[in-house]
Amino acid sequence: MFGKVAADMLGLSDVGSVIDPKNYDKVDSDDYVMHEDDEKVYFLIKSKTDEYCFTNKALIHLDGTSAISKKRTLYRYNYYTHKISHVTLETAGTIDLDVEIKFNLGGKEFSIDVHKKHIEELKDLYKALLMIAEICHENEIALGFAKESIEIASATLSRVSTNENSLVNSFKEINEATFEWLTKSREQYKVKDFGYVFEKYINN
Repeated sequence: MFGKVAADMLGLSDVGSVIDPKNYDKVDSDDYVMHEDDEKVYFLIKSKTDEYCFTNKALIHLDGTSAISKKRTLYRYNYYTHKISHVTLETAGTIDLDVEIKFNLGGKEFSIDVHKKHIEELKDLYKALLMIAEICHENEIALGFAKESIEIASATLSRVSTNENSLVNSFKEINEATFEWLTKSREQYKVKDFGYVFEKYINN
């Protein structure tokens, strides 16, 4: 008991370890992964108080209060609704025990301390998060262009059409085509599964 309290006081409980894939099913956060919907764990960091579980669809964070308390709060951040940004990796100095990976997920700022022996694994996570952030940013721009194109086409039609019936029919056709196009665009540009990114960069 004293050891746990001392670890809390010294801040050591906040230094995490990267969990080997063969042990994913032994951590608490695995219980909240939606395996039934093809969700898969690609990276997992565990400290004495917290777990950070990176899946192909979301970050699952089990937030603990202290090393001596079993009470935890579960948070889930889907990548497609919580934009990743400001990804940084701070390497260890000569006397430091830990390295630090930082990023924003939606409006939430994360700063995760990990033992420096896991620096190579963290480099892989850093690259994966950076790529997801870039993909989401580019897709957001592309979707904006698609919407802008539809607005321009609609405005052009209203200016050139002089026949009321023709205008109504044309507007109906464009409206139906627009709905179909935007639906496909959202499917294309609102990526929900980033398994292919993790597969590329995570080398466990």
